[in-house]
Amino acid sequence: MRITGTFIDEISHDIPHQNWGPTEWARDFQHMKAAGIDTVIVIRSGYRRFITYPSAYLMKEQGCYAPPIDLIELFLTLADKHQMKFYFGLYDSGKYWDTGDMQHEIDANRFVIDEVWKQYGHHPSFQGWYLSMEISRKTKGAVEAFHILGKQCKEVSDGLPTFISPWIDGKKAVMAAQSALTKTDVVSLQEHEREWDELFAGMQGAVDAVAFQDGHIDYHELEDFFRINKRLADKYGMQCWTNAESFDRDMPIKFLPIKFEKLRLKLEAARRAGYDKAITFEFSHFMSPQSMYPSAHHLYNRYLEYTHSL
Repeated sequence: MRITGTFIDEISHDIPHQNWGPTEWARDFQHMKAAGIDTVIVIRSGYRRFITYPSAYLMKEQGCYAPPIDLIELFLTLADKHQMKFYFGLYDSGKYWDTGDMQHEIDANRFVIDEVWKQYGHHPSFQGWYLSMEISRKTKGAVEAFHILGKQCKEVSDGLPTFISPWIDGKKAVMAAQSALTKTDVVSLQEHEREWDELFAGMQGAVDAVAFQDGHIDYHELEDFFRINKRLADKYGMQCWTNAESFDRDMPIKFLPIKFEKLRLKLEAARRAGYDKAITFEFSHFMSPQSMYPSAHHLYNRYLEYTHSL
């Protein structure tokens, strides 16, 4: 199972900024291409007041800061050059995390979707949308939000695909700000299947692919959960991808590049479950030869050795 897509996390709140400019980003796209990546996904176009492109709407209505560079234009231009697919990640106001109410995300992104398609839709690499609201279980308002925003994305762009990347509520599903690495109140296989059967039913027709994050459950649990995910995705006509996290959730320091053996275990579980595609969070910090973490450079080498042996 080769990784063929990566998130780009330029607007983050729990991993360090690498302070890259156009030269470093251009070099990273070359590294991605060499590793077999054909899809790049901006994980969020903005978070609270920080944004990736000069959005007239977000600067006026959400009080966002004017960005020093239009990263969406840069990423699309690089994706055009390397013949990659680019997926645009929606804006995250942060208000859902504060209030538990998805309506804020619906209200803001209805404007963002139209603005972005008008501004960047001419790029040939603009090939899809990422609905960036992360959920795990039966989150209040989630189905409605995914349905409304997914439908709008598809309508404005003549049917371009949408996808989501939820997490599994396993023992490692703790907030980044918590000192604990695990918890005891976890979802069972039966609960996971029942809840996501209901969630997928409500998203059908608005969401084309699901990429469950793979880092919140233990390695011996992966295949059982993955088979449920694939079965449900097939039932509702969705592609089933894996979000193979290339950072380590088992370490007390959050977050460092993952041990290659762990990444391989996760990819092979996805292969056995018959998944359609593997993407990662995320190449530039945790797998790139120019990452701020030297261990990421070595992970890149070990990963290339692995794929060349397949």
